[in-house]
Amino acid sequence: MKITFEFEQEDDGRWIVEVPELPGVMAYGLTKDEALDRVTALGMRVLAERIEAGELHMNDLHGLCFA
Repeated sequence: MKITFEFEQEDDGRWIVEVPELPGVMAYGLTKDEALDRVTALGMRVLAERIEAGELHMNDLHGLCFA
């Protein structure tokens, strides 16, 4: 599984980052790094919840790459 990040800067200067492979996983930050940290943490929580629910298995995460 490869995780990609799409960055966009809003008119007010804030950054928004989205993870297309995980629908609904997006986060804002005052800086690009802050937005990346927030979306990474959220993405990890989503993956953990999917593992706990049996929707995803550790084998599915073999070679997990954050690009």
